[in-house]
Amino acid sequence: MQTLFQQIKGDRLIWAIAALLAIFSFLPVYSAASNLAYTGGSGNTFTYFVKHFMHLFLGFSIMYGVHKVPYKYFRGLSMVMLPIVFVLLILTALQGNTIGGANANRWIRIPLVNMSFQTSTLASVVIMVYVARYLSKIKDKQVSFKETILPLWIPVFIVLGLILPSNFSTTAIIFSMVMMLAFIGGYPVRYLGLIILMGIVGLVFFVLIAKSTTGALNVKVTTWENRILNFSNGEDSEEDYQIELAKIAIASGGVNGLGPGKSMQKNALPQSSSDFIFAIIVEEYGLIGGLFLLIMYSWLLFRLVIVSQKSDTIFGKLLVLGVGLPIVFQALINMAVAVELFPVTGQTLPLISSGGTSIWMTCLAIGIILSVSAKREEIKGREFEEDSPLEILSEAQ
Repeated sequence: MQTLFQQIKGDRLIWAIAALLAIFSFLPVYSAASNLAYTGGSGNTFTYFVKHFMHLFLGFSIMYGVHKVPYKYFRGLSMVMLPIVFVLLILTALQGNTIGGANANRWIRIPLVNMSFQTSTLASVVIMVYVARYLSKIKDKQVSFKETILPLWIPVFIVLGLILPSNFSTTAIIFSMVMMLAFIGGYPVRYLGLIILMGIVGLVFFVLIAKSTTGALNVKVTTWENRILNFSNGEDSEEDYQIELAKIAIASGGVNGLGPGKSMQKNALPQSSSDFIFAIIVEEYGLIGGLFLLIMYSWLLFRLVIVSQKSDTIFGKLLVLGVGLPIVFQALINMAVAVELFPVTGQTLPLISSGGTSIWMTCLAIGIILSVSAKREEIKGREFEEDSPLEILSEAQ
């Protein structure tokens, strides 16, 4: 065990935050999954506990393996992975309509292991690494908008276009994060305004085309419209019962909460172990539990900024922010949905919600961040060795 800890590199506080979130997740996920066990399963709740443990174990294994890879290699890997992501997104979009009653256009079935995988989450990490690579390449250079269309924006819009028909919220998050990273990376603001305008126009055309059809795409777009309109107008709809149940759960929790496993709304709230896990946490652990999560994600954001600032290259700085900010942003969106500050999006709570793909891709992103911080530690260690008292004494002799 001591040897294993010696092999762990990178920012120890980020390791601690990830571990604390993962450990904390077990009780609320186990509690919330009881409804799934008795309504759609065999009644064995321990199965969901073991499943969540295996997802986290594989996730932290990914994190450990990735953080050992020198982050400079992610430049080339993003170029290699981008065409693979295109293919995976196309295959996902072309398969059937449902998997277990859910929209199958979000998931692809992995052969042999018989597991579903949400390709858009992998695409979000890959495209952020790719954008960071390109922005670091053109940093402090005078570039025209025309020069950046093919190498930068075409891949971004292909990914967004392939995800949009099945998952508007993920598309919007990726687009927002790319815009933010491009702004931080020094991409000309006037060009960013043009890209945002192009994105809005493209979205309007997509909605108009979808509304002119009579298939599943029309239904999907109508659902988006209803969610946004009902949220902005404050009107009640059949879908708003999820938010109402979430608010009841939060109100029931009070300051101290009802206690672990004592949630009542988990038996009625859909997706209580994933999309609305925050409401169950506040119901069982109260305001204290909710603040704990908010502090953890805020602390993670703080460490991301520190690691980014200490990186020795522009690519390292942008890479940390590119893959790290979406984690915090997604967490804030999930919590905002539960308290009705945001319309329903279907976004999970990173490292807390059940679900393999979300956990694995979050751990992949954190592993990349740790790889950047590990390189900084290596440089500092080398500088310390060069400036050590023994080295100075030997030089003097």
